[in-house]
Amino acid sequence: MFSKSRINEPGPKSAAPTEQPKAPEPAAPKPAFDYLSSAPKPKPGASVLSADLTITGNVKTSGDIQIEGVVEGDIRAHLLTVGESATIKGEIVADDIVVNGRVIGRVRGLKVRLTSTARVEGDIIHKTIAIESGAHFEGSVQRQEDPLSTGAPKLTVAPTTAAGN
Repeated sequence: MFSKSRINEPGPKSAAPTEQPKAPEPAAPKPAFDYLSSAPKPKPGASVLSADLTITGNVKTSGDIQIEGVVEGDIRAHLLTVGESATIKGEIVADDIVVNGRVIGRVRGLKVRLTSTARVEGDIIHKTIAIESGAHFEGSVQRQEDPLSTGAPKLTVAPTTAAGN
């Protein structure tokens, strides 16, 4: 009913004509648009400013940054980590902020976290905040829905009516 195939079995060589080796085929031309290059690229790691680095001036990035040195100026980033040995004198603005070191100036972020080694002298404007036991903080804390907006906090004033006209 079933028979064993003899195609791949070694056996006596038949008198079949020998095949000539084929020449390698030329490589296909590259398309004008490389679809792989449009694929999302992996997110790079955070940029690190080392402990022996001092920057005088503003720092702005759309990525993540970790400060270990001294910055005298404002910083704007997506994720900002202030290292234990770092000192920042200026305003910091980021979606996520983790302070392990010293900040002298205003802090504005959607999520702000002061660890136990943090030393902050300035106001904090946040959407959510976490302050660990042992953190040192001098200033005011204010919650806003959009702390990253550059405008001043909006105050709601009830309209008044003048009587006796």
